[in-house]
Amino acid sequence: MNDTVPDLPVPVADSLASAARLGVLQSVVPDMHSLDSEFDSIAQIAADIFAAPVGLVSLLNAHTQWFKARVGTHETQAPSVESFCAHTIASPDNALIVADASIDPLFAHQPKVIGAPFLRFYAGVPIVIDGEAIGTVCVFDVVPRPQTDPGLTKQLHRLAALAASLFKLKDEARKRALKEAALSRDGRRHAMALDAANVGSWLWDIRAGNVSGNGAMNRLFNLPTSGGQLRAKDIFASIHPEDRIKTLGKLRDAMLQDEEYDGLFRVQSTGRWILGRGRVHERDANGKPIVFLGINLDVTDEQTSIQRTRLLLRELNHRVKNTLAMLQSLARQTLRQTSDPQQFMTAFAGRLQAISEAHGLLSDHEWGQIRLSALLSKQISPYVLDYATQIEIHKDDISLGPDQAVGLGLVLHELATNAAKYGSLSVRGGKIILTARSLTEETGQVLHLTWTEVNGPPVQPPSRRGFGSVLIERSLDKVLGSSVKVEYLPAGLTAIVRLPL
Repeated sequence: MNDTVPDLPVPVADSLASAARLGVLQSVVPDMHSLDSEFDSIAQIAADIFAAPVGLVSLLNAHTQWFKARVGTHETQAPSVESFCAHTIASPDNALIVADASIDPLFAHQPKVIGAPFLRFYAGVPIVIDGEAIGTVCVFDVVPRPQTDPGLTKQLHRLAALAASLFKLKDEARKRALKEAALSRDGRRHAMALDAANVGSWLWDIRAGNVSGNGAMNRLFNLPTSGGQLRAKDIFASIHPEDRIKTLGKLRDAMLQDEEYDGLFRVQSTGRWILGRGRVHERDANGKPIVFLGINLDVTDEQTSIQRTRLLLRELNHRVKNTLAMLQSLARQTLRQTSDPQQFMTAFAGRLQAISEAHGLLSDHEWGQIRLSALLSKQISPYVLDYATQIEIHKDDISLGPDQAVGLGLVLHELATNAAKYGSLSVRGGKIILTARSLTEETGQVLHLTWTEVNGPPVQPPSRRGFGSVLIERSLDKVLGSSVKVEYLPAGLTAIVRLPL
């Protein structure tokens, strides 16, 4: 006896390998390799109505037949080349009846026909989904049946249609579950992202007066983070009184005009600035809003930055006006001292540079306070060969405000310029000793600064008071209680500055 199983006929093999058919099979039943007890009843009914020992609900890919349900056998799969059902899928009659497989040329050489269990009778109809036959409902018997009641075949068709419907329902349920799981994951991820970014999300049930929010929402309003829903009135009450009416007005306008709500307010208990955004999410049959959805963001840092910028701009505007007035005065006074354009430009440019240096330091510190040591270095360094050896400083840690810095900067510039021309900085061995102390007086803290020139040429008092002397004395006029006294001692010029801090 020849035990070789012939290859499937080309039409049958082509039907099994059809890309369209395999696509539907894989899409609808991705778990085709597993048994499924929900199809057991269909296999049992098929076997019962035919009074057959074996009933199957099976699926076929290009090479293997998989049993989703079985009655009368313990096998779970079979090679497609040995499958009766492969021919059923390719059958032009949409059903296949084999009366006696032992004498049928297509099946007489099958292993289970010539050997145990010695199959003889077969009846099968395809399971069709989306126009493609993906499997079969079939029965086997070991006894030939020359005649088959057509009514039984119709019943088998009904069972195959039932199996197809069940496959579709299970597929839809699986895809729905996957979608819901994905949505749930997305929802959890979005909720976690909002909370991590400290973005408060909220849903306001307008009719019930309740607000459901995430943890960030409760933190922003400094409200309890447990206990579920909050009352809308409690949230409104937590808004700063100065901002509450305006915020509620914007909410009402957004609801009435069906526009986006955009509000900025402070939380009363913390003073933090909150930006709110949202709109009506649902209305009733009469158009009245019933659900409002929105988010809140903490914008305290941004508001603080904006307010600081406004203060800086106001301060800068004030300083610019003062500086322009000072420059006009400097220009007039310098021009009175000389008619030589070159001398005028040299003197005026130096004084302008002194103001510029002080402004630069103040700008770097946002027009707050600057250290005295930084101002000394800026104003004196251009006039010395070796700052470390020619400038000796004994000082306390002192900070200066804008008016003190600009005025004292001009004083230091005039003293350094004079020292470079006529005093101790005009010779290599000359030196300046600076002593700066912060003393507590009845009126508050006061800077006492002494400028002493040593090892310079002999000093003689000037025959007349030049603009430099006047400028030294007048530079601190804007600081009440300040004074500058200059003494022309033979050993070197000495200047004593008193400056309230």
